[in-house]
Amino acid sequence: MTVHTGGNLLTDNPALYEARFPDPGRLAGRWAESRLRHHGAGPRVLDMGCGTGRDAAHLHGAGRTVTGADLSEAMLGHARAHHRGPTYRRADLHGFDLGRAAFDAVVCLDSSLLYCHTNDQLDGFLASCRHALTPGGLLVAEMRNGAYFLGRTDLLDTPKVDSFTWRDVNYRSATHLFVDRDAQLLRRIRVWTADDGTPPVEQRSAWRLLFPQELRHFLAAHGFEVLELHDGPGPRTQPPWREGESHGSTADGDRLHLVARLTATP
Repeated sequence: MTVHTGGNLLTDNPALYEARFPDPGRLAGRWAESRLRHHGAGPRVLDMGCGTGRDAAHLHGAGRTVTGADLSEAMLGHARAHHRGPTYRRADLHGFDLGRAAFDAVVCLDSSLLYCHTNDQLDGFLASCRHALTPGGLLVAEMRNGAYFLGRTDLLDTPKVDSFTWRDVNYRSATHLFVDRDAQLLRRIRVWTADDGTPPVEQRSAWRLLFPQELRHFLAAHGFEVLELHDGPGPRTQPPWREGESHGSTADGDRLHLVARLTATP
């Protein structure tokens, strides 16, 4: 059997991505809006790593002036066509300059921040956020929690198999996660098969395993004060997050939720 590698089946096909992860309740967008309101953020929001634009459009619908930014032209094209309202720009998470635009908040959802694999990339992201934000602006992010993998292997022991049907084609994925300790990355190998006769596709990706105290250190170095850093409740915790729930201070779950305020220029 020939297995093809390269590309990303879901991010290269945004409509397929939304079919696989439908999110009818817009949980991440609602959570981000709840934190923006709670901490008194102004109306101008940059959704960095906006993907298909669903959360950016939700924030726009909540009355905010939103710019969605992503590196994927396929995602941006889908967002402009299907999730109108925000302005969409192409930008690199590792370092971006959107000109004279000034934002009251930067939102970074669905572990997008963890595509900063190195310290230099993370510094580049935070420096770009610092330059894009107005004084007192917020950084709101949710991501995998690196500390969850200290002593736990439940997400690593057994490959995860999923399937779904879209446009009369059944897609099946087998996903294996493993920890690259030297690089401090959570690596993923996912093999896609479909019943329409197309060859299997193997995709490889990775996320930085950031620990809570390490994240605090990077944020402080760039002039951010942490307002919230906890495992839940949040958009991808169980049971599903609901508006009005209190937010804790622990970081033991597999998701990490962050709100930080820009208070100084280091």
